[in-house]
Order: sequence, then structure tokens, then C-alpha cells
Amino acid sequence: MADLYSIIVLMEHLEKAFIRDSITAEEYTPQCANLIAKYKTTLNFLSDSVIDLESFMNDYKLSCPAAVSRFKIGVPATYEHAIGDNKNDVGKSAKYIAESVLHFITLMDTLRLNRYAVDELHPILADLIQSLNNVPGLPADFEGRQKDYA
Repeated sequence: MADLYSIIVLMEHLEKAFIRDSITAEEYTPQCANLIAKYKTTLNFLSDSVIDLESFMNDYKLSCPAAVSRFKIGVPATYEHAIGDNKNDVGKSAKYIAESVLHFITLMDTLRLNRYAVDELHPILADLIQSLNNVPGLPADFEGRQKDYA
């Protein structure tokens, strides 16, 4: 139970340090993910004696609202709010993926309506290709990016 107590207190301090910009997102993210994993593991070991987090905190007169919130959410704030490393920005990546799906569905619907005219398909296909090229996680040799003129 001492381990669980210390994990909760550590998470509270980590959250406050991140909010106050005392640590960077690169330092915060792995530490927070590590504490969340340790919390879940410790809670599994103590499942016979600890009913839930709130009752444990009430029993030991512990007040750590930021830690409770982070444990309930289950992911670091950098993932939750899509902040941090710009190369792997989750928010932008999700936006481009959603745009690609939107353009793909539009293209498929157009084809299902038996519309095969180049002037109708070209703008939709161009939008699809452009949004696919914006998705940061796709490899350079991704099949959708290849240009085959055979």
C-alpha cells in the first residue's frame, strides 16, 4: 500500500511540474506513462484490499486531484491534448487521416453513382492524394503514393 501511496503522490507532483512548465513535454510523457503503468499494476496486486482509488485516498487522508484525474484518463496530458513533439503531433496526424478517409469515401460514393467523368473524379482524387501526402506516418514507398503510368 505504501507503493500505491507513493505513486499517487509522485503523479500529483509530476502533473504540477508539467502545468508549471518545470519540465518539458519530452520529460513528462515517459514519466507519466510509467507512473500510470505502475499504478495499474500496483492496483491489480492490491485488488483484495483496495476497492478503488477514492476509498484508498479517503482512508489515508490523501488529496491529489491532479493524480486522480490523470489515472482516470489513463494517458499523459501530452497524448490527451495532442501536444509535444511536432514530428509526431497526434492532433495533426488525426486531422490528415480523417481528411483522407473523407476524400476516399467521397471518391467511392462518386464511383458508386456511376460517375466516371474525368472532370468529376479528378478534383476528388487530387484532394485524396494531397491529404494522403500530408499524413506524417506513411512511409515514402506507401502504395497509395506511388505513381504508376503503365
